[in-house]
Amino acid sequence: MVRPAKTKRIRRVKHTNQKHPSVKAKSNLGPVSTDNVELIGTAGTRNKGGGSGGEAWLVMVDGKRAGKAYINMLDDPIRGLHPSFHVFLNRPSQGRHIGRIVYKSCCSRSKYDVIYAHMRKSNIASRKAAEYAGFVDVTSQEDMQLVMVWRKPN
Repeated sequence: MVRPAKTKRIRRVKHTNQKHPSVKAKSNLGPVSTDNVELIGTAGTRNKGGGSGGEAWLVMVDGKRAGKAYINMLDDPIRGLHPSFHVFLNRPSQGRHIGRIVYKSCCSRSKYDVIYAHMRKSNIASRKAAEYAGFVDVTSQEDMQLVMVWRKPN
């Protein structure tokens, strides 16, 4: 008796453009008040605010860690040596206006009078948060990323 050859079942997988379709990027908790955000100064790490001229903060919301913010010194051919601000929020903290508060508060507390922010041109949320804090677009044709600048009010 000759048995028919086994055939493999082909499993069809639906492809999406998302890298991680099951990961939600924003919280359903809604906006946070400035009073609920606490910035705790920290030493930072070598590449995240801990280097020469750097500053770093832990971002806490209602007593829970929501992310980190820091300033590194960057040297580029257009602006020379300058402070560059970065914010990273945990996924549940995104979309709650925490970035707006962090941009504004950290820059005000910083020792620098002029601070730059470099971000992907497609990062609309960071751009809006920076604009809310008073950053303005100064991107030149040579820049690969969006570059914004903040100046301490007189």
